[in-house]
Amino acid sequence: MAVHDECKLKFLELKAKRNHRFIVFKIDEKIQQVTVERVGSPQESYEDFTKSLPADECRYAVFDFDFTTSENVQKSKIFFIAWYV
Repeated sequence: MAVHDECKLKFLELKAKRNHRFIVFKIDEKIQQVTVERVGSPQESYEDFTKSLPADECRYAVFDFDFTTSENVQKSKIFFIAWYV
């Protein structure tokens, strides 16, 4: 299974520039590639992300999660999510 170049590009944008809140990937059976299905803007929430996932199909995604530590320090972590139904 190949990964489309756009997947790599969008992930690097999220990782380095924080241009996106999340990216949802899907497997395109016709071309046998992983492709980008949806890119969330930095203003979108985790709820927006979960609403973008289909109820009856599998997806892969990355989500940039912002949080504040107990020391009141702003942090961010990128999570890889496998969505199975």
